[in-house]
Amino acid sequence: MSMWRRNLSSSTRALLKEKKWDALVIGGGHNGLTAAAYLARSGLSVAVLERRHLIGGAAVTEELIPGFKFSRCSYLQSLLRPSIIRELELGRHGLKLLRRSPSSFTPCLDGRYLLLGSDKVLNHSEISKFSKRDADAYPRYEDQLEKFCEFIDPLLDLPTPETLQGVSSLRARMKNNLQKSEFWAHCMRQAFSLGQKDMVDLMDLLLSPASKVLNNWFESDVLKATLATDAVIGITGSVNSTGSGYVLLHHMMGETDGDRGIWSYVEGGMGSVSLAISKAAKEAGTHIVTDAEVLTLMIKDCGAVDGGTTKINLAVESLPQFRCCNLSHPDAGPQHVGTIHIGSESMEDIELACQDAVNGSPSRRPIIEMTIPSVLDKTLSPSGKHVINLFIQYTPYKPSEGSWKDPAYREFFAQRCLALIDEYAPGFSSSVIGYDMLTPPDLEREIGLTGGNIFHGAMGLHSLFLMRPLKGWSNYRTPLRGLYLCGSGAHPGGGVMGAPGRNAAHEVLKDIFSF
Repeated sequence: MSMWRRNLSSSTRALLKEKKWDALVIGGGHNGLTAAAYLARSGLSVAVLERRHLIGGAAVTEELIPGFKFSRCSYLQSLLRPSIIRELELGRHGLKLLRRSPSSFTPCLDGRYLLLGSDKVLNHSEISKFSKRDADAYPRYEDQLEKFCEFIDPLLDLPTPETLQGVSSLRARMKNNLQKSEFWAHCMRQAFSLGQKDMVDLMDLLLSPASKVLNNWFESDVLKATLATDAVIGITGSVNSTGSGYVLLHHMMGETDGDRGIWSYVEGGMGSVSLAISKAAKEAGTHIVTDAEVLTLMIKDCGAVDGGTTKINLAVESLPQFRCCNLSHPDAGPQHVGTIHIGSESMEDIELACQDAVNGSPSRRPIIEMTIPSVLDKTLSPSGKHVINLFIQYTPYKPSEGSWKDPAYREFFAQRCLALIDEYAPGFSSSVIGYDMLTPPDLEREIGLTGGNIFHGAMGLHSLFLMRPLKGWSNYRTPLRGLYLCGSGAHPGGGVMGAPGRNAAHEVLKDIFSF
């Protein structure tokens, strides 16, 4: 059971206190809502208690400036598990994905630029501007990552083969041993189908810095830097950090409508993902309560994760006009559709930005990923105006000099980011109507991301799979009987995946109906 407070109506308080719930889900983020939906669909009585005034956690849409709706934290969709979209019928509940093509744009100060997407002809032509050798190698690189994703993908929808903790019945131990044997047999079959060479290459990718992986494949700085951003997004490490190769692969695991590695906008913003899941949960009988902060857990019978990310959401009068494109009209072009990489023309740029944060200071030249969802989604902003997301690295949780509580310090960093964008798109900062900024402490306070870490914990090899969130806890169960973990801090990790919520719910149902 739990204790809660905040502005609950008397009827809601009575319902929560008087009804004996089979399951209480603490937190209405997308994983909590997913867990609730599966539990309710299995016949359990389920209530979700959310501290904020709206559901969604980090996958929310908020109108922070009148007329402008922002995906305040998470801002792109790809990782949401196809099994969840299919089983919860999220399309029927309003989920609509907007594909981006091209998907990536990297402007350079020397007047060149790189566009990438799903069009292989476009990719070859664009990369050839920097290196014909890299253009020929790129399809082979994508094919290899596709193989690796096919190997890992099934593991995301399965619980880890964790050893049962505490006292268990003979039947439970036997069933657990059988499940572990089936899991490892599946892995062996997958490894056999992959082949020895690819398996060795996969292990090299998982254990190596992303810089080593990309240097082995390519010679062009701008191509390597563009790809390397996927290896450091949301983490405090650099491209030279051991294990950053896995983070690179993690961001290739997703898909849009069956096409691997394609990231999309969501019509209505990322809150539409949470809304669709909540509709499926409510349809199954889940009771969702907002403004309900859980203070204490009373259960009967039953390390540092600081992030280095800041999110700035902008309302602007007009689209950025990039110097390298030689365009001066207000209409959206291919350079505005995908992720725009600012300040990362080489892996050395990323490394220098990271070192500033290691030394306790926000990056002097931050690494910025800019997205403009209103180019494709006209529901987000007034006609002719736009919403822009800036995902920025690196910003230490506690700067060595200055404080994120100081408005002047916050404004100084925001202007630093805008000034960097101005270098590539002159006059951009003058188009800003207003902005919302979430530093790591803000992400912790507002959204509940401990240490401001967007993945609810590091995504290094030391905290994945059987080690996530820590040794002995990877199967969603905790030492307290009846208390389970279903957030991104659990296997298989962060991002708007829903997998931890779905997997945790299945483990709860096993415990209720099987043991």
